[in-house]
Amino acid sequence: MGLDLDDIDGQTPLDEEEKDGLRIPAIATRGELDEFEQQNIEQAVRWTLGRSFRPDTVFTEAFVRMLHRRMYADVWAWAGEFRKTNKNIGVDTWKIPTALRQLLDDARYWFENNTYPPDEMALRFKHRLVSIHCFPNGNGRHSRLMADIIIGKIYRKPVFTWGAANLSDEGNARAAYLKAVKAADNGDYSLLLAFGRS
Repeated sequence: MGLDLDDIDGQTPLDEEEKDGLRIPAIATRGELDEFEQQNIEQAVRWTLGRSFRPDTVFTEAFVRMLHRRMYADVWAWAGEFRKTNKNIGVDTWKIPTALRQLLDDARYWFENNTYPPDEMALRFKHRLVSIHCFPNGNGRHSRLMADIIIGKIYRKPVFTWGAANLSDEGNARAAYLKAVKAADNGDYSLLLAFGRS
């Protein structure tokens, strides 16, 4: 019995080999998958609480991969591993390590030189990270948690509210989020900045 996923707007479809990485054979629907992923993500968020993180730790490939693993390892065997197939979004698979390294180098520079205000820096990082699309699944949620770690742990400001909604579900909040991401694709971060704090 295979995993039957009804993809919603803005979600990256998984190929059959990626679906085979599911650690919980009883999961059969998108709703069940979302529930188990959310439980795993909440464990990762709890792990971040009460911890301090330094920029030289956060802005590394090892941290990016480790956080994804913490968010999804109970559900997916490939958690924390770069995707091996091209998707409808993101760079070609062979470009992932280089694109991520460039982003991490840029982020260290932005932080050290106060290139952007804290919110904008964190959201620019989030946007570039999701645009690279390092992993087969969970890139949006992973990039949002990365932004929350940057703003909350490095800049010591309140984490983002992300429209105070579950962005995995279809609805007005997800539509507003996707509109903000598309505007950022064209260099306009104003909607994403507003959405992050809405």
